[in-house]
Amino acid sequence: MQMWIGGKGMFSADERWMPVINPATGEEIDRVPEGTLYEVDAAVQAAESAFDQWAERAPRERGVVLFRAAAMVREHHQELAKLLTAEQGKPLRDAIDEVRGFANILEFYASIAGAMQGELVDLGPSADAIVRREPIGVCGAIIPWNMPAILMGWKVAPAILAGNTMVFKPASTAPLTCLSLSSLMETSGLPPGVLNVVTGRGEVVGEAIVRHPGIRKISFTGDMETGGRVRELAGSHMKEIHLELGGSDPMIVWKDADIGKAITGVMKGRFYNAGQTCTAVKRLYVHHDIIKEFVRKLEDRVHHLRVGNGMDPSTDMGPLSGRAQLERVVSVVNTVESKVQGTILTGGHALSGPGFENGYFYPPTLVTDPVPECVLLSQEVFGPVLPIVPVDDLENAIAQANATRYGLGASIWTRDLAIVRKVFSSVSAGIVWVNRHVTVPPDIPFGGVKASGMGRENGIQAYYAYTRTKSLFIGW
Repeated sequence: MQMWIGGKGMFSADERWMPVINPATGEEIDRVPEGTLYEVDAAVQAAESAFDQWAERAPRERGVVLFRAAAMVREHHQELAKLLTAEQGKPLRDAIDEVRGFANILEFYASIAGAMQGELVDLGPSADAIVRREPIGVCGAIIPWNMPAILMGWKVAPAILAGNTMVFKPASTAPLTCLSLSSLMETSGLPPGVLNVVTGRGEVVGEAIVRHPGIRKISFTGDMETGGRVRELAGSHMKEIHLELGGSDPMIVWKDADIGKAITGVMKGRFYNAGQTCTAVKRLYVHHDIIKEFVRKLEDRVHHLRVGNGMDPSTDMGPLSGRAQLERVVSVVNTVESKVQGTILTGGHALSGPGFENGYFYPPTLVTDPVPECVLLSQEVFGPVLPIVPVDDLENAIAQANATRYGLGASIWTRDLAIVRKVFSSVSAGIVWVNRHVTVPPDIPFGGVKASGMGRENGIQAYYAYTRTKSLFIGW
């Protein structure tokens, strides 16, 4: 599959290719060009050429294009979902939900296209001012492999609705769905050059996007270390920056919680996408009065969770994204076991044998009684491993929830509104769920605090974040 630059497919300048591997089978399913500085520059030129005409269109006209694209994505959601499962591994039903989620994001932004308003400021009898919002210009976006369709929607939809053009880099291991979505968007009426997709390695294509003087804003989702590099490079070029750098989300289950619903919340919140989501439940704090019953019922649910190829309709959880990701999870759990940092209740070893021979499968793993220095409580583990900690004091539960460098999301499971208010006001997180976890609709702003990043995705706030204000001062 080719890169998508200026409305047409392009190969890399030296025609080098990168394989795309199915993580469930280890098989090569396609190849994409390994982009270089040349392709990034070509993409920026295409975006610059398309900018003026796109920016001059009325916001509602741009919204119509998004509506059409959403309809086309819904029409083709089955084949897009199969492509997503093949390259990323998640169960097909989850891939269908994600592709539909992309369409939902386009529809949301299309629906608020007319919300971009300027201001008239009365400065007294002798002066007025007009403040209007204008697009920034060419924007760059870089995403990881775990939720390619959703993350593409979060970055592309508000940016182009606001009148910007974009150079977009998908993950090198999961670029195919993004390439297909960009092609469908142009088929729906998006002018050539408004959205340009460049495939390649992060250290080459990603860095070139961040460094390029023609790109005025960078939106990056990924790990904290790479995010620091992006911030350093983009800041030195005076670019606007948005960073979403992951999290170690706590889930607090209080003694009055509905245990059945909370366990369902854990199953979805931790094991959806094999635990490979930024907002996954990564630390579970359960009130001492109910923890024995809770763990017993959770263990039973985990034993019935089926791991396998995402194309199999009976699969509940697919593989990890690749060998490197599997090795990281194995290393973390081995550390817990070798240093006696907790008790491994379920799982704990990579899966092998029939059906797992060539894929990157790891079972859902529960760890009870983790010691305070347990690596699972201090690091973001991108995989289906969950430490369970007993708590009996709300202040202590909140303190433990905050005892991390991250601050993306958190959830509280209770019927007590006073507890909800306390957790909401005290937990360091960009979003707090009550009696649910993971769900992030496009209508509300999403992002983190502390090392989880800066800026917000989603909502009208993201739409405005892709604009600059310009003031006109009128003296009478």
